[in-house]
Amino acid sequence: MSSIQRRESVRLPSTDDEDIRPVSPTTSTTIMITAPASVSSAPLTTESNDAKQQAVSQQHQIHTDQRDPYNKDATVAAAKVQDGNTLSTIEPMEVEAQSDGVQSDGRREVKAPPMSSTRLMVLVGMAFLWTSAQIPVYFWGGIPAIVYGDIGGVDRWVWLITGHLLASAAVCPFVGALSDLIGRRYVALLGCGLIVVGQLACAFSQTMNSFIAGMSVTGVGTGISELTALAGTAEIAPTSQRGKYIGFLILTILPFCPAVLWAQLIAANAGWRFVGVLIAVYSFAGLLILAVFYHPPPRVGSIGPQSWRREVLPRIDFVGGVLSISGMVLLVVGLLWGGYQYKWSSARVLVPLVLGAALLVAFAVWQASLAPYPMVPRRLVGLHHEGAAGPPPRTRTMWLALIITFVSGANFFSVLMLWPSQAYNMYGHNPVGVGLRGLPFALSMLVGCIVSLAILTKCRGGNRWLLFGASIVMTAGCGSLAAATLDNLAVVYVILVIVGLGVGGIVVPASLVAMVICPEDLIATATALTLAVRVIGGAVGYCVYYNVFVHELVPRLETSLIGTVIQGLKDNAAASPTGSTGVSNATDLIVKVITLTASSQTEQIANLQGIGGPDSPFYHSIVTAGQQAYAGAYPYVYYCSIGFGVVSMVASLFMDDIGQYLDDHISVVM
Repeated sequence: MSSIQRRESVRLPSTDDEDIRPVSPTTSTTIMITAPASVSSAPLTTESNDAKQQAVSQQHQIHTDQRDPYNKDATVAAAKVQDGNTLSTIEPMEVEAQSDGVQSDGRREVKAPPMSSTRLMVLVGMAFLWTSAQIPVYFWGGIPAIVYGDIGGVDRWVWLITGHLLASAAVCPFVGALSDLIGRRYVALLGCGLIVVGQLACAFSQTMNSFIAGMSVTGVGTGISELTALAGTAEIAPTSQRGKYIGFLILTILPFCPAVLWAQLIAANAGWRFVGVLIAVYSFAGLLILAVFYHPPPRVGSIGPQSWRREVLPRIDFVGGVLSISGMVLLVVGLLWGGYQYKWSSARVLVPLVLGAALLVAFAVWQASLAPYPMVPRRLVGLHHEGAAGPPPRTRTMWLALIITFVSGANFFSVLMLWPSQAYNMYGHNPVGVGLRGLPFALSMLVGCIVSLAILTKCRGGNRWLLFGASIVMTAGCGSLAAATLDNLAVVYVILVIVGLGVGGIVVPASLVAMVICPEDLIATATALTLAVRVIGGAVGYCVYYNVFVHELVPRLETSLIGTVIQGLKDNAAASPTGSTGVSNATDLIVKVITLTASSQTEQIANLQGIGGPDSPFYHSIVTAGQQAYAGAYPYVYYCSIGFGVVSMVASLFMDDIGQYLDDHISVVM
């Protein structure tokens, strides 16, 4: 038996035709190749080794038995080697991988390289990318009433949020596949560019429809940017330190935690359009940093942008994309329309709901058995993850992580979007006051996220009980928000801190679980999947909560405001020497008061005929009646959140511990 030793990395193709994985790609790896002496034409010699190995790598065919694919022994089948004019057949070879500090399970152990200036600037660029993906919805979610108060669209403004979320969810799976194929750099620059374009479109919009279009373009960019920031940071960090690196990445959102405050102040002092301009400028700065410093090495299996027609396009699951996007849009339309604009039994609601559900079922079938290159690679969520370096990922844990991510997204985006409006409608419209009321949730969510990631990193596992505990805190906090009244704001702040700690303890750590246990070459795909699931959960949760809220609010506004306006008109008549109410059409006044209160534009009520201005008792009675109606409607939203939280609690109990995956190897060294 002849033996050959070479100090280089070796690529062994996977049995899964979707990918090719590296075996121990480190500079200090020693590869021992042993082959039987029985070679059909000529013995394998060291002089011809390079040529023959190159030929083998180009023409080999893989044969694998049912042994543990992560054992350090692998089997390479018979291959044809063209050596000059002689065609030689090589019998099966055994390949052994040895590296610095090989562990008992065959997983390599690589020491992290020291921090370089380039790597530091890449991390800064990732921070810009991450924050650029977060701040559009944070800023605009705090001032929707100001926007539609200027350009109209009170009947459809909710789509500036849902459109943004759906666009993010729709693009994420495609970005994951493209990022894994052609690398992070191009998709990172594209994400920043789309945010810039989308925010400028919002800043110069004259109608709500064009504003929604700008937010949808921004949603595509934020989906790309958030995915690339998380995956890019994860792959340049040691696996055992990914929690720490991602924690620091998330910490960079700290200056934007008072996003509602900043948005309110900008809108009040410079105009709401400058919000879009500032976000665009910030994203452009991140684009410049990434363009200069972010040049990651080619990934194994990457084909390069020059081959996109021949190799990229055929591997994009367009059918899956159409089925998933159209299904989600129709489902959200049905959820938004049902019980709010139309009856649940009407065709306008039933048709989109049924069609959306049918398309999503078709998407699941297509992904499971029909798609040649599915958006969700089967080995990512299947029983056997061929090509991963280390213990085989647990299918159950991956699915449970996605379920928890969906639930956390539902509660995260719902509180994120509903609380600013609740603070605005129940406790006053002062810009500083509205902004400060959003701080407890934002800051505590950041703390919860950082603490949970630190625990995962320090303990190298413990995810089951960590996520279970965070789910309990989230569920208890969200449910307790139902206790909010007009006179217990201090108590509500404490509850918001609890909610933030719980949501923060789930929203990113659940995604980290999926990133850690997935095959390394599918980090971006796993990140994209968790991001898409979280955003879809947010869109569905927001639609459900908003529908419940409106269903409870409208009758309360009608009951409360009609009586208040009638009583105010009677008081005006009693105070008038002539007995006049000062109103020519009482019915028209009631309709206007209800409409303006429902759209959070109560300041305009002061200018209506017969109200008497902003200092009149009549106006203050109307504002108070509206606040009481809002206070009675919001609790039902938080009651619904309890059901989502219970699902997260149960799911977390059945997860496997990820400690066996946490070592110090790095996917990409820069």
